[in-house]
Amino acid sequence: MFDLSKKTELGVKRSKETWFGKIANLFKRGAFGDEVWGELEELLVSADVGVETTSKLLSKVQQRVKTEKLTDLSQVKHALKEEMVSLLTVPPSRPSTFCHFERSEESPQVILVVGVNGSGKTTSIAKLAYSFTSQGKRVILAAADTFRAAAIEQLKHWGEKVGAEVIAHRPGGDPGAVAYDAVQAGYSRHAYAVIIDTAGRLHTKFNLMEELKKIKRVVAKHDASAPHQVLLVMDATTGQNGLAQAKYFTEAVDVTDIFLAKLDGTAKGGIVFAICDQLKIPISYIGTGEKLQDIAPFDAEVFVDAIFS
Repeated sequence: MFDLSKKTELGVKRSKETWFGKIANLFKRGAFGDEVWGELEELLVSADVGVETTSKLLSKVQQRVKTEKLTDLSQVKHALKEEMVSLLTVPPSRPSTFCHFERSEESPQVILVVGVNGSGKTTSIAKLAYSFTSQGKRVILAAADTFRAAAIEQLKHWGEKVGAEVIAHRPGGDPGAVAYDAVQAGYSRHAYAVIIDTAGRLHTKFNLMEELKKIKRVVAKHDASAPHQVLLVMDATTGQNGLAQAKYFTEAVDVTDIFLAKLDGTAKGGIVFAICDQLKIPISYIGTGEKLQDIAPFDAEVFVDAIFS
């Protein structure tokens, strides 16, 4: 298996070199007065932690400084890191699937993947599939974004590259039928996982969400417990704008986990705190680069250590 700390460090390299590097430098000063608290607040907001989440985080740290009588800068820094980890620790609604999903030989893990076009959804699906196929596990991909012919071709390309079978119908076909056929194939061929790609844009937001709800219902007809995971792919580079999009998806299809794509492409990695605080959905995976192996399970402690290391 890979080195989680090393992969996470690569993912947050830009963030650490900019905003979080400046935050770490605050603790190298002689004292931590009101002016420094003000700077810390400004840096956290600039790092995309968000005003509301920053306020909540700093209130908790300041309360600890007061009640625990913390005077040493290293103690204040330790308290900040602990509160950051606490903020990022969102209890999962279902067990994590990352390479060790508990299942019977007869039942594949059904993962419904949602997100707007351009978020890195298809590439993230490929990375997730590769994390399974590289261990010799059979994966079936469902090309349920039937509204774009290019999306179907792209998924077929990735399927070939990662060694996963792709179930696809003609462009413009019924996405629910594709998803159903893929789940059926997953059971009959004893697949480890069935990963369903979906559309990221229709004529109106209402139409898109209704289509996703339909796919979810159709999949449940074959297996009442499916989908076992509804994975929302978010683009880390969109920052706070991505939160509004995420709320729409969560309301429509009850998102269980988040795959934060392109984390390596932003200097504002603080968005992870806003996501966990505002959405109360656990981040399960992060994209740490452009290669198929550039995926890592999200670990709060490892993440916080990486941005301060």
